[in-house]
Amino acid sequence: MSASGQYRQHISLPDILSIRNISELNQKITESFQSNDSIFLDIGEDAEADLSFVQLVEAARRFAKASGKTIALASPAGVHVLKVLERAGFVEAFNREDAQFWLHKEVMP
Repeated sequence: MSASGQYRQHISLPDILSIRNISELNQKITESFQSNDSIFLDIGEDAEADLSFVQLVEAARRFAKASGKTIALASPAGVHVLKVLERAGFVEAFNREDAQFWLHKEVMP
């Protein structure tokens, strides 16, 4: 197996995912991408989030796609993260890729 493609990292995130710690989360994700091709974010089922967290993850998804890397959630978004996605209008605008990423669901055409 080649060196690329074999490295992946699970990142356990804190239970509070907000503007107060978004810089730390960004740094953790950025550093992980420097030495890993795939990143799995472990978000606790009861984790509290705000819109800054969703924006960070969406930016990381775009970066990963443009860089030939992958990012995924280890499990579907919990109820609190899902509420943020709903309030911000993300859920109603989900395409197949978004639904798979955030909810681990396939969306039928």
